[in-house]
Amino acid sequence: MNPVASTYVEETSFGFWFLQSHVWQQHVLRVAINDLKRLAGAGLPADPVLLDAGCGQGKSFGLLQAAFAPAQLIGVDADPASLDCSRAEAERLGLSVQLLANDCAALQLADASVDLLFCHQTFHHLVEQEQALGEFWRVLKPGGLLLFAESTQFYIDTWVIRWLFRHPMQVQKTAAGYLAMLRGQGFEFTEQNVSYPYLWWSRATDFGLLERWGICKPKPFGQRNETLVNVVARKPPAMLAE
Repeated sequence: MNPVASTYVEETSFGFWFLQSHVWQQHVLRVAINDLKRLAGAGLPADPVLLDAGCGQGKSFGLLQAAFAPAQLIGVDADPASLDCSRAEAERLGLSVQLLANDCAALQLADASVDLLFCHQTFHHLVEQEQALGEFWRVLKPGGLLLFAESTQFYIDTWVIRWLFRHPMQVQKTAAGYLAMLRGQGFEFTEQNVSYPYLWWSRATDFGLLERWGICKPKPFGQRNETLVNVVARKPPAMLAE
């Protein structure tokens, strides 16, 4: 494992391939970004500095540009091969993206330098989750937003995901666990800033086929184990005084 990647679990060969796929870009990334923009409502800053923490192969760059129109886009990833792909993707799209070979638990960015921090399907790869969240808090400006989209342990801890991908199982959390962690760091959000998508690909036992075939009905919210959680969390503006 590369030294810079010492606090995250590297992806499998299948996982690396999947992160280049149409399914990943259109059914995972695009859907999450649209939902996070909706959850943010009118609270989005104009011309933000936007950090993509765990940018992978850069398939988010065009979607983030279209959704949030950042004045500056920064991509961070600990995997050199992924950063090479991100660089090529930025060039293909004609976007100026600052790329950093960085661990999320030790970001090489100045305090209070970021308006929006996009963290999509990254946290479940991180061993040092609390340290990474502390870094997110540090680099966000007072009033800045964390756009957080994550799979829960009820998705990660299934046989098909264990077979195809690789994750640090000891740190996986429920939706409630992730929300508690964000609040524990000091982030603020209400129910209007949180969603629990129940997408077909997040049902790893049958990918929603039994429902589509009419064999069973989908379980309503509150009667199922949530597989995904999206939240837009704000660093309080009051931190400016500290």
